[in-house]
Amino acid sequence: MSSSFKKQMSQLYNEVNQEIYSTGVNKQKIDILDNRIVIFAQTRRSPLISVLSERYPELTLSVDGALAMEYKRRLKEKFEDQFGIKVTTIIKDYDSASEHACTVIYLEQSLGI
Repeated sequence: MSSSFKKQMSQLYNEVNQEIYSTGVNKQKIDILDNRIVIFAQTRRSPLISVLSERYPELTLSVDGALAMEYKRRLKEKFEDQFGIKVTTIIKDYDSASEHACTVIYLEQSLGI
């Protein structure tokens, strides 16, 4: 189940990334630890946000924050619908300089994988 679940999780993560940022994920690594899923990914920054960041850094921070909140909301909803497992919370951070992201999904129960 582990490799099948990871493949489905990878596809779901990429799908949400495309919905929000209009770009797919370049690389992903998924680790499962009891009731936690940790996803390390490398993605390109949205060109629209990059254009804004040079002249409007404070606006970029607000847009980045709003997009991250929407990303987590959609990922949680889709994850629960697809896998039937309740999510306690999702924590996500993105470093625009290196284009690396880390997402931690905390579940209400252990996956047993």
